[in-house]
Amino acid sequence: MTQERLMKRRMTRAIILFFLTLIALLVFIGLYIDETHRVQETYRAQFITNLKKTDESIESYLNADGDLPLRYRRILSDYSCATSYGFQLEMLTDDQRRSINELHACLLKYPEQMQKAETLKAMKTAVVDMSQNLDKGFDEAAKVVASIDKKGK
Repeated sequence: MTQERLMKRRMTRAIILFFLTLIALLVFIGLYIDETHRVQETYRAQFITNLKKTDESIESYLNADGDLPLRYRRILSDYSCATSYGFQLEMLTDDQRRSINELHACLLKYPEQMQKAETLKAMKTAVVDMSQNLDKGFDEAAKVVASIDKKGK
């Protein structure tokens, strides 16, 4: 009889321990999911902030009288940061990431063409629309990329 009682106690303890472990596991999974959402919100906020800084830098470049190389590097720096955060966002599609990356590549590879006022104005429109979470911003960025002569300068 005592052997049976001992086995029942051990099984009861094992079942209780199993359920406590299961509850702890579910709590940790919930905390992980919550932290993942917080991180995504932070990335999104940083992405929008850097897009707004890029907009301000483009505006500064267009209104400037001098020191254009420094202002262009500032545009490039701000947009590079936005690109980095854009790739961390799970909410962006592959096409949206591609258009962000292609615009960044054009800024790096074709600065002479990108420094034209009409190209920067089109990029400014695209950046403002992307910062407002509008899909047309990504389409406008693709149009800017398409307007660049990639075989030329």
